Amino acid sequence: MAFQKAVKRTVLVCGGALATVLGLSQCSHYRRKQVNLACLKAAGCHTEPVNREPPSREAQLLTLQNTSEFDILVIGGGATGSGCALDAVTRGLKTALVERDDFSSGTSSRSTKLIHGGVRYLQKAIMKLDVEQYRMVKEALHERANLLEIAPHLSAPLPIMLPIYKWWQLPYYWVGIKLYDLVAGSNCLKSSYVLSKSRALEHFPMLQKDKLVGAIVYYDGQHNDARMNLAIALTAARYGAATANYMEVVSLLKKTDPETGKERVSGARCKDVLTGLEFDVRAKCVINATGPFTDSVRKMDDNKAPAICQPSAGVHIVMPGYYSPESMGLLDPATSDGRVIFFLPWENMTIAGTTDSPTKITHHPIPSEEDINFILNEVRNYLSCDVEVRRGDVLAAWSGIRPLVIDPKSADTQSISRNHVVDVSESGLITIAGGKWTTYRSMAEDTVDTAIKVHNLKAGPCRTVGLFLQGGKDWSPTLYIRLVQDYGLESEVAQHLATTYGDKAFEVAKMAKVTGKRWPIVGVRLVSEFPYIEAEVKYGIKEYACTAVDMISRRTRLAFLNVQAAEEALPRIVELMGRELDWSEIRKQAELETATKFLYYEMGSKSRSEQLTDRTEISLRPSDIERYTKRFHKFDADEKGFITIVDVQRVLENINVKIDENTLHEILSEVDLNKNGQVELNEFLQLMSAIQKGRVSGSRLAILMKTAEENLDRRVPIPVDRSGGGL
Repeated sequence: MAFQKAVKRTVLVCGGALATVLGLSQCSHYRRKQVNLACLKAAGCHTEPVNREPPSREAQLLTLQNTSEFDILVIGGGATGSGCALDAVTRGLKTALVERDDFSSGTSSRSTKLIHGGVRYLQKAIMKLDVEQYRMVKEALHERANLLEIAPHLSAPLPIMLPIYKWWQLPYYWVGIKLYDLVAGSNCLKSSYVLSKSRALEHFPMLQKDKLVGAIVYYDGQHNDARMNLAIALTAARYGAATANYMEVVSLLKKTDPETGKERVSGARCKDVLTGLEFDVRAKCVINATGPFTDSVRKMDDNKAPAICQPSAGVHIVMPGYYSPESMGLLDPATSDGRVIFFLPWENMTIAGTTDSPTKITHHPIPSEEDINFILNEVRNYLSCDVEVRRGDVLAAWSGIRPLVIDPKSADTQSISRNHVVDVSESGLITIAGGKWTTYRSMAEDTVDTAIKVHNLKAGPCRTVGLFLQGGKDWSPTLYIRLVQDYGLESEVAQHLATTYGDKAFEVAKMAKVTGKRWPIVGVRLVSEFPYIEAEVKYGIKEYACTAVDMISRRTRLAFLNVQAAEEALPRIVELMGRELDWSEIRKQAELETATKFLYYEMGSKSRSEQLTDRTEISLRPSDIERYTKRFHKFDADEKGFITIVDVQRVLENINVKIDENTLHEILSEVDLNKNGQVELNEFLQLMSAIQKGRVSGSRLAILMKTAEENLDRRVPIPVDRSGGGL
C-alpha cells in the first residue's frame, strides 16, 4: 500500500509537471471545445435530420447531377471524408461526397478496431517532452469518449492487459498507464489496475506463465470500424449530404478568379463506375480526403505538387475466439523488432496485429506470408506452451495502408508528421491527410474550419460533438431482448443485429424470412456458425451496397472473420442481391468471380491455398504413413489409389449417416489439389502432413475420415461443420 501511494503521488506530480512544462495545463484548444459543447447542448443546436432514411443511391446521383453548385465537395468516403461531409452538412453547408469504391473500402475497414489515445505516443511525449505528441494523445482521448457516446451500439470500452515479466517493469509501466488515465481526465473510461500473477492468469488463462510477475490492465475503446464508417456516411446522408459510392473523380474543374486572375478549383468531373456515366459536380470548395491516394488528387490539381504521403502497410490476422478471453485484450509493448502488437477479442474471434512496413500504394493490398508468420511468432511468445499456435488457425488476414504524411509547409520536409495535416493549395484545394481513426471527427472539424475561412463560406459552428450516429440514439444494452420477444429471433442473432444496426435493428428484423422451424421463428442464417441473416443482404442494399464484396466485407464482416465462411455464403448473397438489383446471369457470375478473387488475394485465402499444394512435402513418420494409409483404404475399398464422392457415400451409408452431395463435393474439393474430381492417397498424406505441422487445421475431410474410422461399429453421427480451422 505504501508503495502504491508513493507511486500515485509520483503520477500526480509528473502529470502536473508535464502539463506545465508543455504549457498545456489550461490548453485553450480543449477549453474551447468543452465550452462549445456546453453551448450547443444548452441551446439545442443539433438540427434534426432532413431525411428519416438515407435517400437511395439513384436519388443521390440525381442530386449530384442537378445541383448547380455545392458549398463543399468531399472526395473520399473513408472515416475522415465521411466525417468532413457530416461536419459540413450539419453546419448548414450544401455538401456532396463522392467515393471511387465503397464507403470504408480502404484503410478505414482494415484497422486494429481500437478507439484509443495511443499509450506509446504518451510515453514518447513524456520521455522527450514532446508537445505535439501530448496534444495528439489528449485530443485522441477526448475523441475516444465522444465516439463511444455517439455510437454506443458499435463501440464499447475494452480492458487490455499488459503482462509483466520483469519486476522493474511493474512500477515503470504502472506510472505510464496511470498517466494515461490522468491525461484522459474526465474522459477516462475506467481506472487502470494491477493484477497479481494468479489473478492475471485467472483473467487470461492462456497467458505464458513462466517468469510472469503480474499484469497491468487499462481501458481503451473498441469498435466495428467499417460499420462505424458507414454510420458516419449514412448520418451525413440523412442530414442532407449528397453522398455516392462508386463515383470516381476523373479530373478537377477550375475557373479563373475575376479578382485575382488565378485559377481556382471549382468542382470535379465524376464518373459512375457502375454505369460509366460522367458529369460535372461543381462546388465552391473541394476537400481531398483520400487517405493513401492523397497525392494522386493533389497532382490532378498541380502535377508538380510534391508527394506528401509515405504509405505504411499494417497486416492483421484473425484466429478462433478460443485464443483469447471474451472480454480481455493483450498488448505486447515491445516485440522482437520494437513494434507493438495487439491481441484482442473481436466479434467472437481473436484479432492480432499490426505490422508496420513501407509499401507501395495500391487499391488491393495483399497480406504477406512473412507478416502473418511474424505476428504468429509474437503471439507464441505470450501464450502458454499448452496452446499450440498453428498457422492453420488463421481464419482471415488483411493488409491496410496507413497514410503517414509529411507536412508540405514544414521547414523539415523529410520529417513525417505524427498528427494530421490540413494543406491548402494555391488553387484552393484543401487536403486533409494523416491522423488516426479515433480522431476522424476533430480532423473533419479542422478541415471544415479551414474551408470556411479560405473560401469565405457562411456556416454555423461545428455540431458533431455529441451528435448521435445512425442507430445510436435509441439503442440500449437490452434492445436485443425486444428483438427476441417481438420477432422470434435467436438470442445470438438478436444481439448481433442490435450491436450492428442499433435502433435500426427492428427494420432488419421486419425483413427477416420465416424459418419454418419451431425456433427461431424468423432469421435464416447465411452460414451456420455466424449470426448474419439473409435479411441483412436486403437491408445492406438500402445502405448503398452495390456489389457482393460490399456485402461480405463491409455490410457484414464475414470476409474479415472467416474467409471460408464468406466463400460459402457468396452464392446465396449473390442470388439475393441479384433478385433485389435485377442482375443478369452474366452479372451474377461476374460478382462471384470478383468476390472470390477479393477473398483469394486481399483476405488471405491465397496464403491458405499455399499451405497445402501438390508440392507440399510429406514429412510423416513411417508409422504415421501406415496409419493414414490404412484409414484411406477404409474409403478406397477397391484400392484404386483415390477416393471419390461415391466412395465416401458408401462408407457413410454403412454407418447410417447422410450428407448431401453438394456438401460432400465441397469437402473433397478442399483437398483435391489437382482439381480432377478425386482425392489421391498422396494428396491425403500431404493433408495429414500439413495438419501435423500446424499449417492446416479444421479440415472437414480429415475429421470425417477419422471419425468414420473410429465409429464404424458404433454408428455415431459424423460432424461436417467447420471446426474453427482456418487458413
